[in-house]
Amino acid sequence: MNTVLPCVAASDTATAPRILPPRRVSVAPMLEWSDRHCRQFHRHITRHTWLYTEMVTTGSLLHGDLQRHLEFNPDEHPLALQLGGSEPADLAHGARLGEQWGYDEINLNCGCPSERVQKGAFGACLMAEPQLVADCVKAMKDVVSIDVTVKHRIGIDDVDSYEFMRDFVGTVAEAGCRTFIVHARNAILKGLTPRENREIPPLKYDYAYRLKKEFPELEIILNGGIKTAEEMDLHLQHVDGVMIGREAYHNPYFMATFDERFYGDATPVKTREEILHCMIPYIYRQLELYGNNGKGLRLNSVIRHMLGLMMGLVGARAFRQTLSDSKKLAQGKPEILLEAFERMQSVTTYDRNQEEAR
Repeated sequence: MNTVLPCVAASDTATAPRILPPRRVSVAPMLEWSDRHCRQFHRHITRHTWLYTEMVTTGSLLHGDLQRHLEFNPDEHPLALQLGGSEPADLAHGARLGEQWGYDEINLNCGCPSERVQKGAFGACLMAEPQLVADCVKAMKDVVSIDVTVKHRIGIDDVDSYEFMRDFVGTVAEAGCRTFIVHARNAILKGLTPRENREIPPLKYDYAYRLKKEFPELEIILNGGIKTAEEMDLHLQHVDGVMIGREAYHNPYFMATFDERFYGDATPVKTREEILHCMIPYIYRQLELYGNNGKGLRLNSVIRHMLGLMMGLVGARAFRQTLSDSKKLAQGKPEILLEAFERMQSVTTYDRNQEEAR
């Protein structure tokens, strides 16, 4: 029978005053991925890396369920709330709520290229209106004491000159924004899907490097296509921070070295097995609070974020298969994590080689 081991909390920030680490490394806001269950899981891997919410629109905060959109687990800090919107007053309202709920940063989305976001006149299309973005930033800064930051692309459609991005940043910086997260690709507003926009437009890291040289007083964080710690080391020679996205989601244990490598914290890192044991009581609590006898939170809502935990190990495929078994998931038992781990351990190198040869 599986035995759940005791779990050390991801952090003690729920009871101690928060001392925020620098934004040397952060995990990008990812729609439908970086929810609070994903962030709780990531926090067991890295204590200091900044985490970002999915984009929350101002309309959701004006007319929706605040608890649903703003609730987070206390040990997710440092944590930023990303807002989507283009009306200064609405964004100020959202920023004020974010600070009241305990977020450490408010980030304005000026980089999402989806048609749905464009219809709301925000996201990447805001780069064409730098003064409006400046007005939005000022409105938010006027009502909160925490940092207000902007995440943006290097350009939109066929406008991709460095000067376009530089002028955008310069205008918004005059409104008091000190931190810019540069997704180093153009946003193609017509003709490419959001996924294609993350892959097809070429990366131009040098734009972010030049931006830091031209605005040394600003905090410049680079985002886009970063997959290894060695790449992060190289970028950090030119910018203040790096933001990773899909690699953090698909290969989360990649982040296990971050605290020591980028923050000088040599505290022992949890093993993959220890992380599984830590997530089990968390899942039980979430199911008890929000499960509603199967009508609310489902087990897979949390489990799905953990499929990549064993990436690169012998038996990783068996681990994923177990966690994707609909019949097992329907039983609603978090111990499926331990079952998946045990199945993974039973797979030998020979078994994997035979599978790959088929």
